[in-house]
Amino acid sequence: MIWFFIGLVVILLVIVVLNIKIVPQSKAYVIERLGTYRNTWQTGPHMKIPFFERVAKIVSLKEQVVDFPPQPVITKDNVTMQIDTVVFYQITDPKLYTYGVESPISAIENLTATTLRNIIGELELDHTLTSRDTINAKIRGILDEATDPWGIKVNRVELKNILPPREIQDAMEKQMKAERERREAILRAEGEKASRVLVAEGLKDSEILEAEAKKEAAILKAEAVKEAKIREAEGEAEAILKVQTAYAQAIDLINKSNPGEGYIAIKSLEAFEKAADGKATKIIIPSEIQSLAGLATSLKELVVDDKKDE
Repeated sequence: MIWFFIGLVVILLVIVVLNIKIVPQSKAYVIERLGTYRNTWQTGPHMKIPFFERVAKIVSLKEQVVDFPPQPVITKDNVTMQIDTVVFYQITDPKLYTYGVESPISAIENLTATTLRNIIGELELDHTLTSRDTINAKIRGILDEATDPWGIKVNRVELKNILPPREIQDAMEKQMKAERERREAILRAEGEKASRVLVAEGLKDSEILEAEAKKEAAILKAEAVKEAKIREAEGEAEAILKVQTAYAQAIDLINKSNPGEGYIAIKSLEAFEKAADGKATKIIIPSEIQSLAGLATSLKELVVDDKKDE
């Protein structure tokens, strides 16, 4: 009996341990009791009733990514393309996710393909290739609304590849090549134009500098001539001033020495001697020196000689 009770206790302990569950982070356990939904276990330790409760589903609460294979779609202008999509979704309600729909991923794939065909069918090829963001936003909105009863939130949808028919791809490649060549030609022309502009500006700057240099040289030359003339005039003025000063000093010395009449007469004769060197026909003799007989005689001869010359 003792071993029986020991064995029974061990069995009970094993059953209890096996029914203790620890829910990890970002996980949720959906619990059923006798086949009916009981509750949802969140992160932490939990214990279920043996033989009556079971873990119906373990749900990941992380954001998940599913890449769907390419789907054939037809545009408004009757071009068949292959488009594959990537859906980013997250389970927000484990109960609805467990009981809301059978095979949720397959349901999302079919819903994505249907929605994609409806949207692309309203667009032409060129608009389809240039409107990825618009298409992504429309698909995400439709999927998010449709999957809400399933406990799923669609965060975003991306068109991974858009593959038109081969002949259209070739035409697009040729168009892109032509566009690249056109841009290259434009860039080359703009580069040549910019180069010419730089050369012209360089020549212009050189001519301006040369003209300014000539102007500066002319100004400096004029300044030098002006300075030379100023110095020359100052020199002449200084010389005249010195001569006049000398004359003034001489006259002052003469006045201070009180010269006699004889000295004055001699000076007068010297002055008339210089005047007689010219070709004047008449000479007025001051009354002060009329008494000088020699001067009268010389003047008379001078007047006679001048008349003979005439």
